[in-house]
Amino acid sequence: MSIIWTILIGFIVGIVAKFLMPGRDPGGFFITAIIGVVGSIIATYLGRALGWYQVGESAGFIAAVIGSIILLFIYRMVTGRKA
Repeated sequence: MSIIWTILIGFIVGIVAKFLMPGRDPGGFFITAIIGVVGSIIATYLGRALGWYQVGESAGFIAAVIGSIILLFIYRMVTGRKA
């Protein structure tokens, strides 16, 4: 059940990251939502590795937003250089 919760938080976080980091996204909403999910999953596993979260807990909202913003920034740098 925790992975489902992480994915749901990730979709919401992707939307929040898009609003906090405005600009042109080459991939649009779906890529931003996927980045939010991946950011949430990374924040969850990184938080567990650092001892912030117990097994079965998902990342906090703020940690997931920070992870998603970092991934969105990296994504924009990579896709911006290709275009």
